[in-house]
Formats: sequence, structure tokens, C-alpha cells
Amino acid sequence: MSNTIFIIIIVIIIFDFFLERSFDYLNTLKWSNKLPKELKGIYDEKKYATSQEYEKVKHRFSQLTDSISFIAILLILFLSGFAFLDEFVRGITQNSILMALLFFGILGLAGDILSTPFSIYSVFVIEEKFGFNTTNVKTFILDKIKGLLLGAIIGGGLLALIVWIYLSTGEWFWIIAWGAISLFMIFMTMFYSTLLVPLFNKQTPLEEGELRSAIENFANKVDFKLDNIYKIDGSKRSKKANAYFSGLGPKKRIVLYDTLIENHSIEELVAVLAHEIGHYKKKHTMLGMVLSIIQTGIMLFILSLFIGNPILSQALGATKGSFHMGILAFGLLYSPLSLFIGLVMNFVSRKNEYQADQFAGEKYSTEALEKALIKLSVDNLSNLRPHPLYVFFYYSHPTLLQRLKALEDIK
Repeated sequence: MSNTIFIIIIVIIIFDFFLERSFDYLNTLKWSNKLPKELKGIYDEKKYATSQEYEKVKHRFSQLTDSISFIAILLILFLSGFAFLDEFVRGITQNSILMALLFFGILGLAGDILSTPFSIYSVFVIEEKFGFNTTNVKTFILDKIKGLLLGAIIGGGLLALIVWIYLSTGEWFWIIAWGAISLFMIFMTMFYSTLLVPLFNKQTPLEEGELRSAIENFANKVDFKLDNIYKIDGSKRSKKANAYFSGLGPKKRIVLYDTLIENHSIEELVAVLAHEIGHYKKKHTMLGMVLSIIQTGIMLFILSLFIGNPILSQALGATKGSFHMGILAFGLLYSPLSLFIGLVMNFVSRKNEYQADQFAGEKYSTEALEKALIKLSVDNLSNLRPHPLYVFFYYSHPTLLQRLKALEDIK
């Protein structure tokens, strides 16, 4: 039986890899050296050529990195690398919690070390070549260190809690773990911007002036209580612009990248904020949280049906059953269901984006939002003509052309 599970894992990994490569190939069929007619008035010829080159460079790089990862995971599986690591941590401790922490800690550290050269190339070569990178070596190194420490503290703490719940509660494991993880997700949603973001970026209240007044006036107009408007120094890493909404209840806040403020008019910025407020008014934030909690419950319930069976660990070459080997094997087997759930989540997300655009268009200005979306896409060299199947499988947002068409329909 363990051999059958091993074969299923291999088939899933191979299927996932070639499915992604197929979608990537479909995207390449949309590349063009000439400006397509549907993009006239959005891109000029020179900027469009740059965007196409950016897509090609990113495509070649992702093909390389994904292929290396694919080969590496197959080698580890066929050479019983996970079983070797399992025996190594068992030689250090017999405590199940410590074994799990050591096992996933070593895996995570090894993965980070191996991926760092590719991250360096992506940031300091590709992003630099196309004028996006503003990260210096010091910031890059500090980000790495902080990321590892946070992973160890938060990820390690959550893993230790889950293993402890499993060892202590037996058949009630999935329900209690579901409750604990759900509380953690709600806590992070509420306090992410106040606890974690400051470790990486400086957030300052948006200063008094024409922009803040325009935002507050719109918020009052749509009966949206907004006390927390912040500006974040995104320019310390990239010239790409963004804005996001975070938190729940009194902890909600809107955050604008300084690069967004620099490159957009006040009308365009208010339109972007109107879109974010639309998500809140349409209860998309709450819906996303509920769906994530349901998704987590489904995963934990299915996990509870298999995690106690040593066959999962044996499928990866281990001689003894363990929680950490079982959850690793389960993660590999769960991939097809995860893909399906991802399709549903992306569908809901795209629907929500249309609704938020409609809210901003009706309550503020379709023209201003159109200008903002176009400028964001062009400045970020976004792929404006991805293949429809790629969009269906992977995009959480509609394409720019789809959003512009929907906004025109509002008019």
C-alpha cells in the first residue's frame, strides 16, 4: 500500500508540473511584437515592447527555477531524502514536537538557502534591468534574517501547537486544531499591519492635505468610518505601486504605497481607495475570512482521517510513523484538491473585484478608476493579454481589459 501511495505522489507532482508548463506555453502564444488593437490607447509601441520582453525574461527564469525544483523534489523522493532527515532528527530527540520542529526547520532552512541565489538574480538582475528594483544589499539581507526569524517563531509556534493538540486530543484533533488556527487567522487579519508590517516597512499616517481630505470626504459620503489612513515606504524595495486594505472592525486601515501616491493624481488615488472601501462595504473581507476558515476545516478533517496511519510515513521511506512525515505526505497528496479549491477561491475573488470596481465607479468615478488601473498596469509592465485558461486557473483578479470593459458597461 505504501508503494501505491508513493506512486500516486509521484504522478501528482509530475501532473502538476506539466499542467503549469502547459498553461505557461499557452501564455506564450499571446505574445506579439506588434501592439494589438485592443491595447491601443493603453500602451504605446515602445512600452508594449518592453512589457513583452519583461514577460519573456520572467517566463524563461520561472521555467528554469520550476524545473530545478521539480527535479530536486523527485530526486529527494526517489533517494528517500525525507526518510534520511527523519532518521537524523530521531537521532537527536524522541520528543514528537521537537522532531517536527527540527524536521520542518531543517527543510525550510535548506530550501531558503537553495532559493536565495535565484532570489538575488530575480531582484538584482531582472527587476534591476527593467527599472523596478530599489532594494539594496543591506535591506535584502535584513529581510532574509527577519523572514527566517518570523518563520521560526510564528511558524514553529503554530506547528508545535498543532502537534501538541494532535498528541493530546486524538479524534478531536481536527476540530480543536481548526479552532486554534481560525483564531490565529482572525488575529493576524486584525493585527498584521500593526505587528508584522513595521518589522519590514515604515508606516506613517497620511499627512493632512488635499489627498487626505479627498479620501475622508469620500469615506464620509459612503458612510465608511475611516480613521486609519497610512502611507508605506514601498519605494525602499521596488518602484512598483500598490494599495491594500487590512484589519477588521476598529482595527481596519487603508495603506497606500508612496510609489502609488507619487505616480497618480488625487482623483485616481481616491478611485483606488473607493475600490478598497467597496470590498469592505460588500463584505468581501469577511467573506474571504469565512471561506479561508472553511477551507482550513475541510483540509484538517481530511488530514484527521489519514494522519494516524503509518502508511503515509512509509510511503516516503520512513520505517516508523510520525506526525511530521505524515503531514508532509498528506501535503503532497492534497495538491489536486488544493488546486480545485484554489479555482473556486479565484473565481470568488475575481467576482469580488468586479463588484468593488462597480462600487468605485458608481459611488465615485469610472473614468478615474480606469485611468488608475491603466497606469498601474502599464507602470508595472503587467501582462495584459494572458491566455483565458491561465486566467481561469491562476488569476485572483480579472485582467485589465476585462475590468475596463466592465467599467464601460457601468457607464
